[in-house]
Amino acid sequence: MASKAHRVTKGLVGGCALLLGVTLSGCAAPQYTYVANSGESTYFKVPYGWHKISNASLSSELQTETGSSGGGWTVAYEAGGKPTAGDFLSFGTSQPFVFAEVGQLNSTASSQLSYDTLRDFFLPVTSTARQNAAAQGFPLTGFKQIRDQVLTPGQGVHGVRETFDYTYTGGIADTFDEVALTNADQTVVYLLVLHCTTSCYSNDQTEINDVMSSFTIRSP
Repeated sequence: MASKAHRVTKGLVGGCALLLGVTLSGCAAPQYTYVANSGESTYFKVPYGWHKISNASLSSELQTETGSSGGGWTVAYEAGGKPTAGDFLSFGTSQPFVFAEVGQLNSTASSQLSYDTLRDFFLPVTSTARQNAAAQGFPLTGFKQIRDQVLTPGQGVHGVRETFDYTYTGGIADTFDEVALTNADQTVVYLLVLHCTTSCYSNDQTEINDVMSSFTIRSP
C-alpha cells in the first residue's frame, strides 16, 4: 500500500448539494463526463474513461486523512482500472486522481481570506506556510513550484491555480495541480485538486490541463 501524507486541513462549513453526472451523448462515443454541483452552479469535466469514487468511500477516506468528511460538496474521480479513495493522498499514484470540494466559509474565515490563503488551502505552498508546516513536523519535502497563476474568470469569482511538486519518504515525488476560487463576497470556496506521480503528470499534461481548465463557477 502506498504511503500517505497528512494534509494541513482547512475547515469548510456548509450544506450538501446535489451531484449531477452528465455525459455527452450522440453518435460518437462520449469524450468526457461532466460533473456538476447544481446548487453552487459549479462544474468540471473528466475524460469519459475516468471512474467516480463512491461517495461513501470518499467520505470515509476524508474522515481518516483529515478528521472531517468534508463540510460541503465533495466528489472524486480517478483514471485507470482500479480507482480507490485511498489514492486521495497516496504518493506514488500512477494515474491522475482529481478531487473537488465546495464549501461555505464562516464570517471569520471569509474576512481573513486572501490569495495566499487560497494558495495554501490544500497543502502549504507559500514560503511562510511551508516554514510553519516544517516547524510542526510536516512530512513532505522537496517543494518545487511549477505554476503560480491568479485567476479572474468573471462575475467576481477570483482565485489561483498552483502547480507544484512535493516529495515523501523514500523519494516518491508527486505533482499537485490545484485551482482554488472564491466568489465575489468570499463566502464560498471552490477547490479542484489533481495529483499523481511527476512522471504521470508529465506524460498526461494535455489531458490533465483539460480537466483543470474546465473548472467553472457561475457565481450569482
